[in-house]
Amino acid sequence: MRNIEIRVLNPDQIADAATAARLTQRGHAIRSMSDFNALYDRAASDTFIEHLTALPHPTLQKLAVINVALVGVSRRFLAQITRHQNEVKFTSSSLQYSDYTGAGDFVVPPGVAEETRSRYVAACTCAMDEYAALIAAGVDNDTAGYVAPQALRGALIISATPYQWKHMIGQRTCRRNTPEIRYVMSLIWKGMYNIAPALFSSQTTGPFCLRGKCLEGQMSCRKSYEAAATPQTILDEVIL
Repeated sequence: MRNIEIRVLNPDQIADAATAARLTQRGHAIRSMSDFNALYDRAASDTFIEHLTALPHPTLQKLAVINVALVGVSRRFLAQITRHQNEVKFTSSSLQYSDYTGAGDFVVPPGVAEETRSRYVAACTCAMDEYAALIAAGVDNDTAGYVAPQALRGALIISATPYQWKHMIGQRTCRRNTPEIRYVMSLIWKGMYNIAPALFSSQTTGPFCLRGKCLEGQMSCRKSYEAAATPQTILDEVIL
């Protein structure tokens, strides 16, 4: 899983939420676009972002949209993360348009022991050999893609508001998820925190158990994280 990489594509979008907050308070001072631009170009302090985050409604956070690119994630990750559809958009590498003949690479999750790793990779390779054989026989890419394993790596762009990012990170860093999705969402959380620590701190982001109680009810793992947990805490745990 160490070959999975993420990049926050437009970190400056967080400024849009700050501008919206100032707009509600400084409307009387905006009489031209130059007035608005002066407001927009003003940097948002950590204190200002903390106040924005503490508001009892997410309206202002929904005005910013942050895009994140992911490379090396599995098709299983794609199937899991695309269940989040509320104000979230996805664009992924496509088995319909791409030809993965000879280009298959696979995520090997931590649950695959070293003594069974070769068998796991062989099974994935066998599936992609069949994929290549089908295409060579004239079957179109889309149809041949049905035999591709869930472990096949791909690329993905996720577009969401800070509010939805925090919800996805909270749900998907929980121990009830697969190691891969916990690892990827922790990487994203770490990237978000490095850009805007006041907005994505452990007090507002991360597993739900960090902020009161688990929301999984009877399905809880019964192993709450310590309040001081960070994205690196989960990365260190999952990569073992």
